[in-house]
Amino acid sequence: MRKIAVFLIFSSTLWGITGSEILSRIDRLYEIRTDITAKIKLTQQKGESVKIMEAIYYRRDADDSFLIIMTAPDIEKGNGYLKVGENFWMYKRNTRTFQHINRDESLSGSDARSGDLEKRKMSELYTVAQDEQKQEKISEEKLGNIPVYRIEITAKVSDVTYPKQILWVHKDNFLILKTQAFSLSGTLMQTIYYLKYTQISGRYIPLQQIFVDEFEKGNKTILELSGISFDPIPAHIFTKAYLENLSK
Repeated sequence: MRKIAVFLIFSSTLWGITGSEILSRIDRLYEIRTDITAKIKLTQQKGESVKIMEAIYYRRDADDSFLIIMTAPDIEKGNGYLKVGENFWMYKRNTRTFQHINRDESLSGSDARSGDLEKRKMSELYTVAQDEQKQEKISEEKLGNIPVYRIEITAKVSDVTYPKQILWVHKDNFLILKTQAFSLSGTLMQTIYYLKYTQISGRYIPLQQIFVDEFEKGNKTILELSGISFDPIPAHIFTKAYLENLSK
């Protein structure tokens, strides 16, 4: 009976698509290839408290840069997050100072992370986990009534937000529908639900995501994108000087 169960779980790997191929397909679907500008709305819930934040998001994949400028509420207005190459900074308007941060830095105290909005290929960051028989940890399931691949991945680089993740990927279009993120010790830290996508010029953009804090129960953040544009972004936008000028 155990042999039959193992065979059923891994039949997709033996007969059809592999976990590595799924990661590559995800990368192709999410690749922007051009500049992108969008409005961000963050609805943060901590217990009974609800806080709404808004920002403008700029991203340029040509040189792996992005900028987030907080526009609301007033206490956050002018704060920002800047990434150029491998350098991440958080900017505080009231002190006009830049601080180096990691990819797991929270966006204004929310459950969303700065690394969630950068360009990094899944296949470059993670490898498909294997069991003791060297079989990929991938199975076919249903998420609600949607057929999905459940795939377990582990980090192959050190600078990721979470070293282990489990993805639920739509079998028909390879869009991620759910993610669970774990610490190095195996503790479930966060669950992300991808509730709504849009397709623009052949690119898939997640319009609504829910980040559920599994460590501090009752905390969650809803991230929504709107006003998406692929128009070219001037180079001076991705500079410290631009952020500083906004504070004058």
